[in-house]
Amino acid sequence: MKLHSTAAGLIPRRAVLSPQTCQFASPAALRTFTTQPALGSSSAPSSGPRRRAITPFNDDGRVPWTQLSGAEKTARAAQQTLNLGLMAVGLVLTGGVVYFLYTEVFSPDSKVAFYNRAVDRIRKDTRCIELLGEGRSISAHGEETTNKWRRARPIASQTNLDSQGNEHLRVHFYVEGPKGHGTANMHMVKYRGQEDFEYKYFFVDVPGHERIYLEGGSPRGSSGPGKRGRLFGINWS
Repeated sequence: MKLHSTAAGLIPRRAVLSPQTCQFASPAALRTFTTQPALGSSSAPSSGPRRRAITPFNDDGRVPWTQLSGAEKTARAAQQTLNLGLMAVGLVLTGGVVYFLYTEVFSPDSKVAFYNRAVDRIRKDTRCIELLGEGRSISAHGEETTNKWRRARPIASQTNLDSQGNEHLRVHFYVEGPKGHGTANMHMVKYRGQEDFEYKYFFVDVPGHERIYLEGGSPRGSSGPGKRGRLFGINWS
């Protein structure tokens, strides 16, 4: 009897649970417990969304160079080379336009500059005013075209170098006023070694009246007596 009671004493007594200890854990705690990885297990970190491959057409430079693959580095290099080429072409074209505008319009030796000075002289010449009308009302324009705007009509001009290296400039245009109309011809020469042009002749022809010379007394110039230069159907001298 004593032995039985000793053995019974070795058996652990069943714990008596109180109502407080029998309460279940909250659902949030259960979710936290179930989602925790087991001890000793390893989980790889998320690499995030995959980026699109870099090509010469969609590269915006946001991806660092060190993160590009070999093919993507080649694509970026090709894109940058293309951009540099386009910039170089743009600079060349811009320089060409600036050079053209300066030599043809803004330069003191341009055809447009000589044309404007010639028109101003005609408007101030008393003989031209007498035949054409008041100076401010005298207009000038280039060759006749279908364009109604006189400013858009091209001015006939000719430039050439002679055998002695002298540069010749000839300009032909039309003038109109309240009293009449006429044609103007101008021949200028820049002799070799000189910086400025000199008038060979500059005259205005009004139908029914004598030729008005604003520069030079003989329009024949170096072509010789009786010789007339002709270009675009125009007699230049």
